[in-house]
Amino acid sequence: MNEEIRSFVVDKLKVMVFPDRESLGKAAGRNVTAKMIDLLKKKKELFMVFASAPSQDEFLAELSQRPGIDWERVVAFHLDEYVDLPSEAPQNFGYFLRIRLFDKVHPGKVYYINGMAEDLEVECKRYSSLLKDHPFDIACVGIGENGHLAFNDPPVADFDDPLSVKVVELDPISREQQVHDKTFPDIEDVPRKAITLTIPTVFSAGFIYCMVPASTKAEAVKKTLKEPISTSCPATILRRHKNAVLFLDKDSAKLIR
Repeated sequence: MNEEIRSFVVDKLKVMVFPDRESLGKAAGRNVTAKMIDLLKKKKELFMVFASAPSQDEFLAELSQRPGIDWERVVAFHLDEYVDLPSEAPQNFGYFLRIRLFDKVHPGKVYYINGMAEDLEVECKRYSSLLKDHPFDIACVGIGENGHLAFNDPPVADFDDPLSVKVVELDPISREQQVHDKTFPDIEDVPRKAITLTIPTVFSAGFIYCMVPASTKAEAVKKTLKEPISTSCPATILRRHKNAVLFLDKDSAKLIR
């Protein structure tokens, strides 16, 4: 079964619910592929940013094998990166995307955040400069258990952030999520800092596709769709975007009536 169970709109945000995470991933892959092909008919290059988390596995698997995409004309970025985690560590977000997508489809260019940089502020400025020259056409994102977008946790999220990239202290809930996702064995192993794209940077994308499976995200999904738009649940800002789609499975949507 690959068809959606239901769809609806909250403010401007389109929400689609699927039977399971596999059908969610396939549908998201089809939707993103169609948009990429359409935009590449009008543009010489396509600028995209991707999230790195187990919640994206099915989507990335589908996208990596979809036909018809001229990946040589795609310039890729990623949303965030741990500080002081080597680039070949399995939990490194750049490594995650290399293995699951970039090494399979070979984009024309991939720009990685260097979480091992000696001067993190200089690294933030370097990546900010790249983003200024490559405004996002498409953002492929997820939502954290605390409602974060990228690593914009509630304590550091700012809808009017003057920065496009910044260093953040990770919220304990975000660090615990990495243990829930089985990417780290224990919370003490999870880095305490990360470099992240800010909310305005993500929101600036022409199109946003947000993939959120699993019951562990049900409370965050409920807050995203039901609570007032505020940084107490950063993902609520998606309800203001004119071209955003939220993909859920029945587990992540179980608290939505």
